[in-house]
Amino acid sequence: MQMQHIAAFSIGDTGGNPAGVVLCDSLPGASFMQAAAADAGYSECVFAAPDANGWKVRYFAPAIEVEFCGHATIALGAALAMQAGPGVYPLEIAQGTIEVEGYASGARCGAAFRSLPTRSRPLTQAVLGEVLALFGLGREALDPRLPAGVAHAGEDHLILALRDRATLRAMRYDFERGRALAQREGLVTFDLVHAESPRLFHARNPFPLGGVYEDPATGAAAGALAGYLRDLGWPHEGAITILQGEDMGVPCRIEVDIPPRRGEGVRVAGTARILRAPRP
Repeated sequence: MQMQHIAAFSIGDTGGNPAGVVLCDSLPGASFMQAAAADAGYSECVFAAPDANGWKVRYFAPAIEVEFCGHATIALGAALAMQAGPGVYPLEIAQGTIEVEGYASGARCGAAFRSLPTRSRPLTQAVLGEVLALFGLGREALDPRLPAGVAHAGEDHLILALRDRATLRAMRYDFERGRALAQREGLVTFDLVHAESPRLFHARNPFPLGGVYEDPATGAAAGALAGYLRDLGWPHEGAITILQGEDMGVPCRIEVDIPPRRGEGVRVAGTARILRAPRP
């Protein structure tokens, strides 16, 4: 059993969020997968084994198992395309079945997945106050067009829209305090965003619940954000681009197509680059 190292949501030959991908005949025990993820040191690793309906999949961050991970799913789609050819692969994940469409042609590879159904809800003023204190922000830093909320596309992500790019660039927070708040509120990540235009967003994504200070590209949060924008009636015109990881020196690009029907899953896509393939 060998791990492939694939950066998802890359921009050409640079950037991308690294994920460990393990394709195996049958899934090993949870303790083995958790230890392997911790040893890899990536924000997530994905383990996949064939079953009667496609592939059975589990995701592990360094500190916990997570129910879904977008960038690891993009990496998995690329790995499946390289192994078995381009195509659509059904994935059995914790919440049900999704599909990933992978492609590989020469040095280029990537994938797209359709998210689980989306939903969102407002953030209580009490929790908003705690979040602002966590990041050292005042209410004047918020973008009044995009009220803070909790968005879901498989898991809950807190959406905090900031008025200007400089505030997003200066993001800092106390890790243990963030972990405690995320655990109490059931938040997988904090998704801090700035809308440069209705269709172009910059994002930073703290992931203290999983033992990661910040994730350079987060497909699950991207899907949740897209559903949230649709719920708000934001003028996205059917698609958004999210630039993430820039402030970490790891540029990433996430493309999201947003169908008009409220609650319908969105399509999250990106390219990938191979960091290290398994040994023959």
